[in-house]
Amino acid sequence: MPIGSTDALIVVDVQVDFCPGGSLSVPGGDEIVSVVNQLVKLFEKRGGLVVFSRDWHPKNHVSFKDQGGPWPVHCVQNTKGAEFHPELYIPDSAIIVSKATEASKEAYSAFDDTELAETLKEAGVKRIFLCGLATDVCVKSTAIDAVKLGYEVYVVEDASRGITKEGVEKSLEEMEKAGINIIESSQIKQA
Repeated sequence: MPIGSTDALIVVDVQVDFCPGGSLSVPGGDEIVSVVNQLVKLFEKRGGLVVFSRDWHPKNHVSFKDQGGPWPVHCVQNTKGAEFHPELYIPDSAIIVSKATEASKEAYSAFDDTELAETLKEAGVKRIFLCGLATDVCVKSTAIDAVKLGYEVYVVEDASRGITKEGVEKSLEEMEKAGINIIESSQIKQA
């Protein structure tokens, strides 16, 4: 599966708060960083588009428990927890997409209230490869939105982690039913 200029890699929410020690830690969230970095370098070398999404919440975001939401406070704008994992390779050419920036609106998909759809269209992207955190929340939401927009979509399982084993298994089934391809990084041509 060779990579070229009509391919995009979207790295979803590999942020400090979603890694061990963070306020909303995904088990093993930091274990994917080396695989993600290999993918980023491959896409950069082959002329593919590289996108990093991030939760970028205001302090009073609707998703937080103290605002009636389901989650602890996480990824608050301009805090250490909202930063990308310190070992994540982010090339200068990468596009950063900030999501869930409105206090009153939740956004799990990197397409929710962002310019991502327009950016991909302008770049002539045909295939999207997704990885990151968490498989069973934001990766799944982004992948399903990408399919709805007509893209050929691949989720790189070994470059992603989820909150629970059961949640990941259910999400992978949902994604496959939606027409999303579940692959390993080894299936992407490295040459």
